[in-house]
Amino acid sequence: MNVSRRGFLGLLGGAAALAALPACGSGATAGSTGEVLASAAPLPEPFRVPLPVPPVARPVGVDEAGAQVYRVTQRVADAEILPGLRTPILGYDGIFPGPTFETRRGRPLVVRHRNELPVPTVVHLHGGHTPAEHDGWPLDLVLPVGDTSGRSHHGMVGDLAAGEREYRYPSDQRAAALWYHDHRMDFTGPAVYRGLAGFHIVRDDVEDALPLPRGERELPLMICDRAFAADGSFAYPGLDQGMRSLPGVEDEWMEGVLGDVVLVNGAPWPVHDVDAARYRLRLLNASNARRYRLALTVPGGPDVPFVQIGSDGGLLAAPVGQEAIEIAPGERFDVVVDFSVLPVGTEVTMVNGLDGGPAGRVMRFRVVRAARDDSRVPDRLAEIEPLAPPAGAPRRTFRFSRGAAGGHEGWTINGTSFDPNTSLADIRLGRTEVWRFVTDVHHPVHVHLDAFQVLRRGSGGPSDHDVGWKDTVDVRPAEVVEVAVRFSDHAGRFVFHCHNLEHEDMAMMATIRTV
Repeated sequence: MNVSRRGFLGLLGGAAALAALPACGSGATAGSTGEVLASAAPLPEPFRVPLPVPPVARPVGVDEAGAQVYRVTQRVADAEILPGLRTPILGYDGIFPGPTFETRRGRPLVVRHRNELPVPTVVHLHGGHTPAEHDGWPLDLVLPVGDTSGRSHHGMVGDLAAGEREYRYPSDQRAAALWYHDHRMDFTGPAVYRGLAGFHIVRDDVEDALPLPRGERELPLMICDRAFAADGSFAYPGLDQGMRSLPGVEDEWMEGVLGDVVLVNGAPWPVHDVDAARYRLRLLNASNARRYRLALTVPGGPDVPFVQIGSDGGLLAAPVGQEAIEIAPGERFDVVVDFSVLPVGTEVTMVNGLDGGPAGRVMRFRVVRAARDDSRVPDRLAEIEPLAPPAGAPRRTFRFSRGAAGGHEGWTINGTSFDPNTSLADIRLGRTEVWRFVTDVHHPVHVHLDAFQVLRRGSGGPSDHDVGWKDTVDVRPAEVVEVAVRFSDHAGRFVFHCHNLEHEDMAMMATIRTV
């Protein structure tokens, strides 16, 4: 679909639609850094729309190296997100979320992305152990088909691809729920907000040997918040509604954009019918800035607990019971919920304890039938190597804070804004280091290439939500978090950054080099 810039602005609602919105909310909600953007569109009653499940991507062939080949077309499409209204989206294969990739450890794949959008893109496999040239460097643009301008970002030029780019993923990593999303410098926030995100699941023999729920009882759940203009388009307070040249958002939303509608797999406050059996939920927070405290409530009864079996980087060593899950942007939690303890007819509501308004509701499960269930959660799940820093291990401190750098007001790491040509850390492959993250407000910190392990928060140890291998850690206001990190296999230039996407777009990102 070819869309002119003028047509693109019209599809997205443009500045006129944004101007018609009510003012922002009354400050950051409890537990999130950002401002609420109120919807002007009529919103549906919660728990009426069925939960959609994204389709699974299918390979189109095998290349000469034996890698499975996939093709994805990035294009503008209309979706009925709010009943009765059409929402223009930027979609992988024209859907939101994009298709789910089901892959296996040790089986490489190639994804050929074609950009039929009116704006450049970059694809990052979040959580992927990926060579630098395929990791989604923020300046390695895939230009729209037919665009031969060779444009740069403020004079900075990366590896430009005309219309299409091939991303190669070795899949040499543990089974885990990864996700892929746009990662273009300055414009990740509006691109993801408008739909450029999807699941990428890695399987392996260790996971296959466990008697966990599977098939229709394994649900990928992409949770995000959005606001809608009166015509049903996504409302986003970007300074450049065409997503071309001027990065950032209006001043009121500089700390982060919080929507008032919670979407799960692209549906507002959906409902899903379940058996009285165990279900595996692959939870992903794909919000730009909102944090959630997820709990499962039952009318007149105690909350239904989660059993956490995995985190960002795959299975835990042993299951961990959680009454609630605190999840920041970019994080994933792999949990099992046992609906068999509830009578048929019970309604279980997933709520967000960090919001007292519409974003306090997430989705609902209805237990509709008795069923046989041979699944269980074993006492031991997987072997995890403790990443213990040796005596004398290098220690680095990274301070995430608001400030002026590079001639603009934004968000900084160690007082500097993103510079692709200056590395804040050169790290030897195979060496374990201790990284110390220090914050002013909420900053979910994401590290590319390899996962890490949380060593401590403040003066204490890791929290209950820090277990396992992580690639994104939720660092709360005025907090210090120490992690052990070790990079392997791939030398090159990578980044780490805040995964509050408004912070990232306003330069809270840093270059690192592995050698």
